[in-house]
Amino acid sequence: MNSADIHPMATGHIPSYVTQADGSDYLFTFMVIFTVGLVVLIGVAYFTLHSIPEKMAHENNHPQFQLVGILALLALFTHNGIFWIAAILVAGFQFPDFAAPLRSIADAIRSLAPGQDKAVVSDPPEPDIEPEPSEPAAQGH
Repeated sequence: MNSADIHPMATGHIPSYVTQADGSDYLFTFMVIFTVGLVVLIGVAYFTLHSIPEKMAHENNHPQFQLVGILALLALFTHNGIFWIAAILVAGFQFPDFAAPLRSIADAIRSLAPGQDKAVVSDPPEPDIEPEPSEPAAQGH
């Protein structure tokens, strides 16, 4: 091509983001790869965020681990933040065991009962059932 064939309004330099004659568009290709990568990273961050309460409960060997898991799943599927907040609160705090002192008091009172074997406190004694004497077989008339 000589300079007489180029249009006088054409620039001597064409930017790299303009589509080439062969149809390759580097800007479009980059944006597709960037968008797919960004969507994947956002998904990973979302699932990681929703698994925080379960990880907390698992590390602390929490007694309500299943409840925390259920609340985290409810938050994941319903997009309702209150379930996730409840899961974090349950995983973060250990609820006191109110039944343990009552069980201890009940065991101590049972051990004071007369005639009880102290080794077996929680099992009630089985009643002695004597078999009834069998009746003699009826003789034929």
